[in-house]
Amino acid sequence: MTALFWVIAGLLISTNVISLFLNLLLLPGNWLMVGASVVWVLAADFDRGPTWTIVVVSLALAIVGELFESFLGSAQAAKKGASRRAMLLSLVLSFAGSIVGTFLIPIPVVGSVLGAILGAAVGAFSGAWLGEAWIGTEMAKRSEIGSAAMTGRLWGMLVKFSIGAAICAVQVVSLF
Repeated sequence: MTALFWVIAGLLISTNVISLFLNLLLLPGNWLMVGASVVWVLAADFDRGPTWTIVVVSLALAIVGELFESFLGSAQAAKKGASRRAMLLSLVLSFAGSIVGTFLIPIPVVGSVLGAILGAAVGAFSGAWLGEAWIGTEMAKRSEIGSAAMTGRLWGMLVKFSIGAAICAVQVVSLF
């Protein structure tokens, strides 16, 4: 293949790797990877690389990843008997915690990722705990529900990251 192919392929790989880590900041990294593959299909005229089939597979995986990330925390909390209010507050505070956490640890890149993960976990716990406190749930049950929401949120982030890794791998393998 030509040098142009490898330059553009390098851009696709770089975009996908950066996008993969954006997932840990609760940003739409998987969707950026899908977008990158769409741009490739529309703009590149090479024998190798992402095709519309790869775009559809990437899109399906991105949807599954979003569903897991969004609902796993709520599902875990619901198993413990959480109210809708607790599940909604958990989701909202998890997102807010991730944003705040991104700026709290002053280590470039690593600090942002760790802060976002910790912020999301603390936010998920706090939101569920506050939602249950609002309706008068006893302290032990609040903590149990909060822990379930936090654990579910972390698992959701891990699943979304893993699915993002699969999207990245499928697109990179298509280059070879």
